[in-house]
Amino acid sequence: MNKIELEIISLTHSVTQSHSFVVILGEKEGKRRIPIVIGSGEAQAIAIALENIVPTRPLTHDLMRDMLFSFEVNIEEIIIHNLIDGIFYSTIICRHNNETYEFDSRTSDAVALSTRFKCPIYTYETILETAGVFIEDTEITAEDVESIEDRSPIAVHQNPNDYTTFSTPELEKLLHKALEEEDYEKAASIRDEIGKR
Repeated sequence: MNKIELEIISLTHSVTQSHSFVVILGEKEGKRRIPIVIGSGEAQAIAIALENIVPTRPLTHDLMRDMLFSFEVNIEEIIIHNLIDGIFYSTIICRHNNETYEFDSRTSDAVALSTRFKCPIYTYETILETAGVFIEDTEITAEDVESIEDRSPIAVHQNPNDYTTFSTPELEKLLHKALEEEDYEKAASIRDEIGKR
């Protein structure tokens, strides 16, 4: 399957989800854009790297970069390889001593690391067909972000952390599943909703 290279087009507040951000990735050789909703921590990590800001204390992604450099591990590429229920799945491809290693990663973390290693981000045509939105302009405005979010086939406007409609037994099952999958952000959101009750 041929890989399609992406680049970071924009990073901004989500128009449709409060307290969230959207990183918009676009084809290097095309007009399709993919909106990916991310948390504030990952947005900060990406923004700091894009702006070449050096924090007084290393952020998590900076610490990871420094540790990998110390052990002579290089991140060669990021591949956004799947899209399930509106969630993008990514793999980080690393090289150490002429050996290649693959690590499953949240896409937001993978993008944050790509900004530090200056490595390419790839995806596949199937992902672009499913989640891509055509935008003619090279400059992305706030109106474009809203348009991309509204027109996205993956319904990024739905808040994945809204658990108010679930019953308490349903929430407990979801919490158990989130912990099994080591999705601690989701688990924390579910726990908070249970705590409110």
